[in-house]
Amino acid sequence: MNLVVERADFGDKSLAAFLQAHLDDIAPTAPDESQHALDMSGLMKPSVRLWVVRHRDEVVSTGALAQFEPGHEELKSMRTDPRLRGQGVAHALLQYLIQDARSRGVTRISLETGSMDFFAPARRLYARAGFIECPPFGDYLDDPNSTFMTLPL
Repeated sequence: MNLVVERADFGDKSLAAFLQAHLDDIAPTAPDESQHALDMSGLMKPSVRLWVVRHRDEVVSTGALAQFEPGHEELKSMRTDPRLRGQGVAHALLQYLIQDARSRGVTRISLETGSMDFFAPARRLYARAGFIECPPFGDYLDDPNSTFMTLPL
């Protein structure tokens, strides 16, 4: 599969639709107070770096790194088109994001994801990449709907 990873173009209408589909996918999984996905305006902040994976010029995956504190970033907005899940797209993007963070001197990447079955494939992806479970970080609170993971770089 020919994949191209590039920084997101926020003027791309297909990106907006892809990100909205992400929010729509996770909406039924937990109460509002347990959902921490960024919307388009959150992803456009200067402290956030959003990438897209394109296949045949179509957005098929997204992932972002948001600065949490110097040297520590948070993985956000990981999503792969359901038609391509299980084909290595998310793995390729995750490896790209980890390498980007390392190249900029980041020493830790952490994340929050759901604890429900819906998010089990994501938790397996992160564990295979070396992420381990950790306590809540930043402003997050202990929440039975959340799993927190971290990766020292």
